[in-house]
Amino acid sequence: MTTTVPQVVLSASDGVATIRLARPDAGNALDLPGALALRAAVGEIVRALDTVHVVVLRAEGRLFCAGGDVRAMAAAEDRPAFVAELAGVLHEALAELRALPVPVVAVVQGAAAGAGVGLVLAADVVLAAERATFVAAYPSVGLSPDCGVSALLPAVVGARRAALFLLTGTRVDAATALDWGLVTEVCPVETLDARAGEVVAAIAALPHRAVGEAARLLRRSGERSYAAQLADEAATIARLSATDDATALLTAFARPHPTDGATS
Repeated sequence: MTTTVPQVVLSASDGVATIRLARPDAGNALDLPGALALRAAVGEIVRALDTVHVVVLRAEGRLFCAGGDVRAMAAAEDRPAFVAELAGVLHEALAELRALPVPVVAVVQGAAAGAGVGLVLAADVVLAAERATFVAAYPSVGLSPDCGVSALLPAVVGARRAALFLLTGTRVDAATALDWGLVTEVCPVETLDARAGEVVAAIAALPHRAVGEAARLLRRSGERSYAAQLADEAATIARLSATDDATALLTAFARPHPTDGATS
């Protein structure tokens, strides 16, 4: 009997949806079945948004994600068609992930390359182990960036650093990634899971629509004019002011306290 092990595992508990890359023997490289599984996992989250407050991206094994599956590309009979399909599915998954009205936290325990960097860039908060490394990898196999790397990297690390990273194949360690702004925080691998739990719990404890809209606004900030961003901010804060969370919290904040108006 043959048992198929899923390459991407989706789990959910207490408002936290976790997408776990589960192909450690291949460095969690994404072939077409893996890309389809990732897209399906994000689609499941979209259909369950009423119960999801935070999304966590994780991976099994020593590597976070080695990028697209180079061996599958090399073996493809019609390579351009295969690569176009693979990139297309991954891009659909990432576009849906970036459009989610909830914060996304990436927990990077090891190396991220190529499409793995794209996954990191798609997250709002990135926690990395001290041993984590980041590399474009595309030039080493004669390919150009995909998975949103060329779109998001300059905004995150700056145009000059993005050029150095993409055009020279420079491998960046966790400390440098923190200095560049590619990751949010670095900690020993032994404490990474505990720290991730703290960050996710802190996000999940806040009114989820408020933090979700904040994440969405931050993602859109570099994509349009200041005036358009201001208009979206105004419409969003007005919309949120009518929610049950905002009504309760605003009312409690505005309620007079026993010391209000007291004289000494």
